[in-house]
Amino acid sequence: MTPPRPSAPPRFSPHAIKRWPNQERPRERMLALGARALSARELLALIIETGSAAKGGRPALSAMDLAGSLLTAFAAPTGEESLRRIAAAPLAALCEVPGIGAAKASKVRAALELGRRLCEEARPDRECLRTARDVYERMRLVMRDLQQEELHALLLNPANQLLRDVVVARGTADEVKIHPRDVFRPALAEGAAKVVLVHNHPTGVPTPSPEDREITRRVLGAGRTMGITLQDHIIVGEASYYSFSEEGLMSML
Repeated sequence: MTPPRPSAPPRFSPHAIKRWPNQERPRERMLALGARALSARELLALIIETGSAAKGGRPALSAMDLAGSLLTAFAAPTGEESLRRIAAAPLAALCEVPGIGAAKASKVRAALELGRRLCEEARPDRECLRTARDVYERMRLVMRDLQQEELHALLLNPANQLLRDVVVARGTADEVKIHPRDVFRPALAEGAAKVVLVHNHPTGVPTPSPEDREITRRVLGAGRTMGITLQDHIIVGEASYYSFSEEGLMSML
């Protein structure tokens, strides 16, 4: 099977992608715009990675050329591109496309198989932390016997589901110092909508100190600026907890 050449060749020399303007190269476009901005041909070109040398009267082909040839060779009867037909084809059939050898065919099939498995992968159930009591029950056994103060940031989505538990700082027996950026750097990376601060008092008494109030005030203010809600600050004691939210302090700081 000898597929026709792609119907829409690149605007620049097909043999020298590295000489294309940066904004036209698939890798640079992905870095700048993200994978969703790339066409199927560009994504396949990134997987294929290298072109093929001239051979038997056939000109040298770039990775973009080879990606276009694959899409053309396995297009649907209507002429539309079909990644499903490429994924279903035997490796030997992929290798019939000029310039596609076993190594390139294997990489393409591996990438498409990963995509198939991604579609089948179920999202695990996420723990929901709606109240201060929920947070305390989750964290009390983790924190009550620590010999020094430890501050965690529980990162939540809009539905109060836990995305990640981040240890922000470890301190001494009676204090822990943080900067708001230590809280919001992971929150931004995780795409969190809300944050709950949790720390322990090794004394077992969860009464907030002036420093605890100041930490809460600073993080609350930074969160307002960044559009991420500080939902609560909970202090874990031996057999009880203190919630800034339940005590009505979040609106007063």
